[in-house]
Amino acid sequence: MAAPRYYIVVTGPENWAKTAALGWSIVGMKSTRRKLALGFRPGDKIVAYYTGLKQFGAILSVESEPFEDHTRIWSSPDKPAEDYPFRVRTRPDLVLPPDRLVDAQPLAAAMRWTQKWPPQNWTLAFQGNIHEIPAEDFALIEQALQSALAAA
Repeated sequence: MAAPRYYIVVTGPENWAKTAALGWSIVGMKSTRRKLALGFRPGDKIVAYYTGLKQFGAILSVESEPFEDHTRIWSSPDKPAEDYPFRVRTRPDLVLPPDRLVDAQPLAAAMRWTQKWPPQNWTLAFQGNIHEIPAEDFALIEQALQSALAAA
């Protein structure tokens, strides 16, 4: 079995709330991210990044191969036709309550993956729906979420 890959999936709080309502059992990715989405494999890890809030809120394990489904679950305010068709089955590893989400800015300053952007423009690292990140960046985020959960 291949080593897991680590991803940040970026979407709005409303979409993460829909994912939570489904027991964190499925994640959808935008139609424009087909190539990246079809690269997910069982055992990979997903970090949930909440746009607008600029916070991390969950870690999920991928449980299935990617598949395509156009059943409407999630939405995109700027693209009404977007139905997030590329999907994977997931299970929650660590989920923070909505009032305990972790601010991304301090973590972004320490992450290797975000270093390609100037510190004042760190949010550019979180533009787009899917980003593969190094294992050490995932470990940094995971530790921060575990600490936030323990403090809850």
